[in-house]
Amino acid sequence: MKPAPVLTTAQMQALMPLAKTLGVELVSASKSEVMGTLAWAERLTTAGGMLHGGALMVLADSIGAALAFLNLPTGASTSTTSSNTVFLRGVTAGVVTATARPLHVGRRTIAVVVELADGHGRAVAQVTQS
Repeated sequence: MKPAPVLTTAQMQALMPLAKTLGVELVSASKSEVMGTLAWAERLTTAGGMLHGGALMVLADSIGAALAFLNLPTGASTSTTSSNTVFLRGVTAGVVTATARPLHVGRRTIAVVVELADGHGRAVAQVTQS
């Protein structure tokens, strides 16, 4: 299995236009861990001023997809086939940090876990994707 091409975080972020539109920032990326952030913004909220679950899912899916991409063999592509989210707390201010790590890197499937935390390090959500 040949490794995926080496890209800078800026190049990887350019491959995710929706994430960029919503304000997702790719902080660091390696085959073993990808980190990204999303800042609270009123335009991304739902009732009560909480960051919308869909915005959190864009963050989680984008960071998880970046991790999967980095673990692909040359010439392969990736698409999320399943995603399971457990929301643990609302976010009404600050920045959410997503950290993705591989659970399984196989020849045909890649499973990742993405942990989302608020600015105080408290768990916001956990997402498992393949």
